[in-house]
Order: sequence, then structure tokens, then C-alpha cells
Amino acid sequence: MILDLKNIFLNENEKLSVKTEINSMDDITSNGVDHAFQKPVFANITVQNHAGVIDFEADTELDYHFCCDRCMKVSHRKYAYQFRHILVAALSEESGDDYIEAPDYKLDTDALLRDDILLELPSKFLCKESCKGLCPKCGKNLNEGGCGCDTHEVDPRLAVLKQLLSD
Repeated sequence: MILDLKNIFLNENEKLSVKTEINSMDDITSNGVDHAFQKPVFANITVQNHAGVIDFEADTELDYHFCCDRCMKVSHRKYAYQFRHILVAALSEESGDDYIEAPDYKLDTDALLRDDILLELPSKFLCKESCKGLCPKCGKNLNEGGCGCDTHEVDPRLAVLKQLLSD
């Protein structure tokens, strides 16, 4: 969604509130799950001019599909994030990453929120906090029960030490 913010930039205390759906995230792949965002991301956006400072706030809700990093089970989780930015009509060299530029008083909210959400998502996904993962020998999902594999195998590099201890 492209927001025309000219009225906001030019008038103090002007406010704009918009509810939108972001559909541009359906092509994202996560840990082998095609279309990690199978539903649109919902966002409530508020842009307001506070004494010449243009404040952008967005409350987002999303349903994210992923493969567990331990057991590879496909799961999904709902997230809610809040984002806040200060908008400027043009960036100067000193402004750096502190401000978001809205050239010609227009802002692409889908692109901005897409980047915000992808940066905010966790780097590790688990189906549940107590996930036991997969057996390193046979590959069985240990959340479904034991596999019977001998997990107390001695590292071959330390086998010499084991011989010394047994003598």
C-alpha cells in the first residue's frame, strides 16, 4: 500500500489511521516450508505529525509456518509486533538509519513492514520449548518416544583414555 502523506507532513497535529493486509509476503520460504506466510499479515497503521515530527506506528499480526530446527516438524505460530519509525521527506548524510525517507511524501508501507517483520522474526524456531529433536543415530523423532539406540558411545578420539581408566 502506498500512503500519500503530503497532508500529514504539511499540517501539524494531522493524523492518519489505516488498516491494511500485506499480501506481498506469500513468496517467502522458511526452513524448507514454501509460503511461510500462508495468510495475509494484518497491520493497523497510524501516522501523525507531532510538532513537525512525523511518527509512523504499526501494529502487526501474522501467522508464520516453519519447520522445527530440532525435529523438522512443520508448525505454525502467531506473532504480534509493533513497529515505530520517524519519517522524513528527504534524508541528509548524517541521518543514517534513524529515519525512514518518504520521497514526494509517499511511503510504501508493504515494503517497510515486510523488512521490519523479517528482521524481527526469531533466528531459531522450535515446535515447542521442550522439543527433544531427532536421534543422531537413526533419525527418529524423540518427541514420539525413545528409539532404543545406544547414546553412550565413546568418542573414538577419547578411546585411549577409556583404556587407561579400565586398567
